[in-house]
Amino acid sequence: MDQPSIRGTVIADGVGNGRFEEECLMLDWARFAVAAPEIEAEGQRLIYARGDGEALLATVRGDDLPRIHPVNVAIVRDGLYAFVIERSAKRRDLGSDGRFALHTHQDPEAPSEVMLRGRARLVDDPSERARVTAGWAFEVDDSYTLFEFLIESALLGVRASADEWPPRYRSWPGWPRAAAEGVGS
Repeated sequence: MDQPSIRGTVIADGVGNGRFEEECLMLDWARFAVAAPEIEAEGQRLIYARGDGEALLATVRGDDLPRIHPVNVAIVRDGLYAFVIERSAKRRDLGSDGRFALHTHQDPEAPSEVMLRGRARLVDDPSERARVTAGWAFEVDDSYTLFEFLIESALLGVRASADEWPPRYRSWPGWPRAAAEGVGS
């Protein structure tokens, strides 16, 4: 399967005002599954560990401090999506900057975790929105904006129990910062 990428400036709110300028590969969920199948499988298990897809979403905007938000996410067909309230800070952050980090909740008994980083894509196609809305965990109306999360990097930390330390890390595509610190593959 070819792995189309999104490179260069992120298109945020359709006007290209993202601050991303360096080259990198960002994959939708289906292409991420091909590129890193073990991380994808465990990531999907951790996203749905509590039933509905849940995670913590970190966003940034310009020089502001990062924000952390609990969100519902879902893997629908080829993508990882979240609906966010139109008038929320996370909507403004994702629409103006697009950078995100998504971290799964941890089970205290077996605290494995996955963190995904990349760029959010505003979904404005009505058929794509309808497809994602169909099986959503809560009632979605026009006060919600839909974003797809395109993955630039992933880090999986596996711990079978709370006593197991340090976690066994796996990363895609190599997690440059973690590798510099001796973590990840």
